[in-house]
Amino acid sequence: MIKTAETYHVPVLLRESVDGLAIKPDGVYIDTTFGGGGHSREILSRLGKEGHLFSFDQDADAEKNSMEDHRFTFVRSNFRYIKNWMRYYGIEQVDGLLADLGVSSHHFDDETRGFSFRYEAPLDMRMNKRAGKTAADILNETEESQLADILYIYGELKQARKIASAIVKGRAATHRIETTADLISVTEGLLGPNGHEKKEMAKLFQALRIEVNHEMDALREMLNGARDLLRPGGRLSVITYHSLEDRMVKNFIKAGNAEGKVSQDFFGRTEAPFRTVNNKVITPSADEQAQNPRSRSAKLRIGEKV
Repeated sequence: MIKTAETYHVPVLLRESVDGLAIKPDGVYIDTTFGGGGHSREILSRLGKEGHLFSFDQDADAEKNSMEDHRFTFVRSNFRYIKNWMRYYGIEQVDGLLADLGVSSHHFDDETRGFSFRYEAPLDMRMNKRAGKTAADILNETEESQLADILYIYGELKQARKIASAIVKGRAATHRIETTADLISVTEGLLGPNGHEKKEMAKLFQALRIEVNHEMDALREMLNGARDLLRPGGRLSVITYHSLEDRMVKNFIKAGNAEGKVSQDFFGRTEAPFRTVNNKVITPSADEQAQNPRSRSAKLRIGEKV
């Protein structure tokens, strides 16, 4: 099992995702999710002297893993802004783009960030700690009906309305829900039958994280940027971890939009900016899943610009 930047993050589907880019030694590539740098280092190992890699990450902790290489540029920004940044660097087209949409091991293991219910910590969950509302802000300031929608849509929680009601009552009684322990306390007994509480709690935390970081909107903008930046024959290689983002990526590769709406020309021929490279979704091997449990829900989809 390869670890990068010491214990920051174990890259998932490393070989498969980078193979999917069909790297040209002199090509220009984007890693939209730098993290510990595992995928970026693998891409660089396949580039020649004339190639270049731009890697994005909005987290200051990830920037500490950056590397000195004339072929490498680290961009501290949300990947939703890839088109703006490529314009800034004078890049009109790229040969490939990779995105590993999973939360890094580092974030789950950092006891101070509030990404995991394993630790008592402030409910922050911001990937970019410089801006935006925290998870605590969402829990304490969102109306009950809207909060229920967040939990149902982003967490796919069947008890979303009951959980939202309990949170609203809990914050009224305690003034604010500030920590992971506070959230666990007010939702106790509402997260499924015995033996399923941890799985349901993970869905609850997922829903809050997605809302805090506007992950679905950012993904949609990133994919639109990739569509416009990739040159014909360029590759899009995306690793997803939950059904919402996987559905969006699948639709995008199929139809060129997040909704999967297929358009046709005058003669009834399907018009789509990508062709699917792997008709069957790629998943981690049994060995990788055993060594890295966080890879178990990973799915890799690859598209080629036509």
